[in-house]
Amino acid sequence: MSLVVSPHLTTLNHTGVSHMVFYLLGIPGLEDKHMWISIPFFISYVIALLGNSLLIFTIITNSSLHEPMYLFLCMLAGTDIVLSTCTVPQALAIFWFHAGEISLNCCITQFFIIHCTFISESGILLVMAFDRYIAICYPLRYTTILTHTLIGKIGVTIFLRSYCTISPIIFLLKRLTFCQNNIIPHTFCEHIGLAKYACNDIRVNIWYGLFVIMSTVVLDALLIFVSYVLILHAVFHMPSQDARQKALSTCGSHVCIIILFYGPAIFTTLTQRFGRHIPPHIHILLANVCILVPPMLNPIIYGIKTKQIQEQAVHMFFPKQK
Repeated sequence: MSLVVSPHLTTLNHTGVSHMVFYLLGIPGLEDKHMWISIPFFISYVIALLGNSLLIFTIITNSSLHEPMYLFLCMLAGTDIVLSTCTVPQALAIFWFHAGEISLNCCITQFFIIHCTFISESGILLVMAFDRYIAICYPLRYTTILTHTLIGKIGVTIFLRSYCTISPIIFLLKRLTFCQNNIIPHTFCEHIGLAKYACNDIRVNIWYGLFVIMSTVVLDALLIFVSYVLILHAVFHMPSQDARQKALSTCGSHVCIIILFYGPAIFTTLTQRFGRHIPPHIHILLANVCILVPPMLNPIIYGIKTKQIQEQAVHMFFPKQK
């Protein structure tokens, strides 16, 4: 595509210009099906928004649910709302109105929020595994170890970790000259997806991006695995079968959410790395699955599998029933 200087281009030197506006195409190759694709996007977003909002409201307004497990779940629901809201409305605007134009600064902001919330969610899943470990291995000290003060500090630490690891990528992107294409075949902005349109050497971006993933999401997954090895070791050393079943049942919802979060992410990474013959629109659909599915199903899973949340939600809508 030839470069034409327009009001959206900023001259950098005598030889090149840098795009300041980009165009998100949505799902290339499936443009004629965008209206149909928008239906599951819209339904997923509504369910995620309503489900997670109800979950947060139920936990906050009921003092009986102010236990560590539910407070961490409240954090998870909050990140799910942010993650969905940052991506799905943009995709729907592309599908419905072909409104894919986005400035460089907005693109970087969207990428920043998506990656921060994704890493935060991974961190929350890790502390939820730690919560289950304390509850099963040290039940008598559970509430004295995981105090509200400590939970607040953990929440701040999770946010700061995400912010501090992603912030340098903003400067790594800002230094680049985007003098190639400004058409992004995606529904949202991502780091390497944007950086690959630069004329500069982006090896620093690639290596730092890999470092961020390894030091956060991958490390979290390994620590979660270690936590559950310790949990299973403790469970199978319990004297009675009833105690073992009760202990394992408390982990069921968390394990389902872990699979929902890491499963699509790992599968998407593998297809991007080894699936060279897979059509581009499949990669983009898989990337959207990582964004759409966990926020939609997380509140449903905890609502179905957690009796206390069920009872409080029913009591909230039907005060005469318990």
